[in-house]
Amino acid sequence: QVRFVESGGGFVQPGGSLRLSCVASGFTFSEYDMNWYRQTPGRERELVASSTVRSGPKYVDSVKGRFTISRDNAKNTAYLQMNDLKPEDTGVYYCNIYSASNSRAYWGQGTQVTVSS
Repeated sequence: QVRFVESGGGFVQPGGSLRLSCVASGFTFSEYDMNWYRQTPGRERELVASSTVRSGPKYVDSVKGRFTISRDNAKNTAYLQMNDLKPEDTGVYYCNIYSASNSRAYWGQGTQVTVSS
């Protein structure tokens, strides 16, 4: 079955950096767009970055120039390098794919990122 294991979250001061990892299994990794979402209390889950198969990386405006998404298809792993972190980046970060074949979204368990002084 589809499974993700996210890691790399933690507590960091504003301006700091973190690198999130998402190890995937249960599907052909290289054939899917890999997404990172984040959720903060009281808000809907937000798409932060996508590593698309056809069109390369995409980012929400608020993280452009600070976050970099990448993937290693040989390791079935997606990464999110987060630099110059701000308090508003605080949240639980989830990796995700959407399977058009069965109209399902799959989620990892999430990793907490806290940015605070």
